[in-house]
Amino acid sequence: MATDRRASWLKGVLDLLVLSCLTDGENYGYEIGRRLDGAGVGQVKGGTLYPVLNRLEEAGLVEAEFRASERGPGRRYYRLTADGRHDLAEQGRAWLDFHHTVKQMLDMKGSQA
Repeated sequence: MATDRRASWLKGVLDLLVLSCLTDGENYGYEIGRRLDGAGVGQVKGGTLYPVLNRLEEAGLVEAEFRASERGPGRRYYRLTADGRHDLAEQGRAWLDFHHTVKQMLDMKGSQA
C-alpha cells in the first residue's frame, strides 16, 4: 500500500524532478534515471521516464539532441531551455508551498494525538 502511494506521489512531481536533474547541464535518459534513484526517489523505469522527457520536449521545456557513439548505441542528450528553467523555478516554489501546507497539517494532527 505504501508503495502505491509513493508511486502516485511520484507521478505528481516527476516532471519537476526530471527538470531538476538537468540544472547542472545536459544529460541522457539512463543517467537521469540513475540520478533520481541515487537521490532516493527509487528506480524510474524507461517506460515512465522517456514519455516524461518527450512530453517536456514537446512543451519546449527541454531540448534534445541525438549523438552517435563510437562504442554502443547513440544517446539522446537533454538540456533545459530558458522556459524549462522558468517552469522549474515556478513549479518548484509551488511544490514547496504545497509541501509546507501538508507538513503543517501532519504536524498539527500529530500534536493532537
